[in-house]
Amino acid sequence: MLEADFWLNKDKAQAVIKEIATLKEELAGVGKYDKGDAIMTIFSGAGGDDAEDFSAILLRMYRKYCDAHGWGVSVLHSHENDHGGYRNITIEISGKNVYGTLKNESGVHRLVRISPFNSKQQRHTSFSLVEVIPKFEKANTASIEIPDKDLEISIAKSGGPGGQNVNKRETAVRIVHIPTGLSVHVTTERSQGQNKEKALDIIKAKLYKRTEDERKAKEKGMQISSSTDIEWGNQIRSYVLHPYKMVKDHRTEVETSQVDKVLEGEIEEFLEAEKNL
Repeated sequence: MLEADFWLNKDKAQAVIKEIATLKEELAGVGKYDKGDAIMTIFSGAGGDDAEDFSAILLRMYRKYCDAHGWGVSVLHSHENDHGGYRNITIEISGKNVYGTLKNESGVHRLVRISPFNSKQQRHTSFSLVEVIPKFEKANTASIEIPDKDLEISIAKSGGPGGQNVNKRETAVRIVHIPTGLSVHVTTERSQGQNKEKALDIIKAKLYKRTEDERKAKEKGMQISSSTDIEWGNQIRSYVLHPYKMVKDHRTEVETSQVDKVLEGEIEEFLEAEKNL
């Protein structure tokens, strides 16, 4: 009887161990890119100089955070205006656990302040969209195939800070995934082929992120829209500088009046709360 109980308990233990191993594999699959690098793009919403300045403020905030953690930041593409703001900018962030740390920063961010571009000193609301996707290596993208007919690829001349070769060679590459409308623009590599290769990797990462978002939404019984409008009602976080000071995340309810510190890159409390999203 004792021997039978022993083998019965052993079978149960093995079943539990197997179930735990399966769960670990599933979890590893869900967060398999969390330990790697990330690609972040910041898009300005409507609002002209104010919105584009807000994008520059967000970029500086994330750069400060990255610097404090010893992460590397390089620009892949930027569309800058005459006032130092950005219509859009894409950066690559390299370091330990970058994607896992920043992935939930994706969404619409809202700024309320007295506009520095308004002569009447009126309060203005600006919106910017932050998109964070994992950086895919060759091994990651090999299994993801996109039919050529689904891609629209265009070539343009790369701009730059100056020099003999600026605007003389058509090396910049823009790729649009036609079924979803997802797009990417890469200008930093030396050759057209290198820019195209990196752009394809980023498109594949965008599709991966979209699939993950759809999976999470399905688990929560929600529907995900095909696009996110960069406007009121969609914001995940608000940064209020006037008439009072407060930063509030609308998903986690975390808030602080230390706006200046947040904009200097001290966003740890928001990132910690996001881990449970």
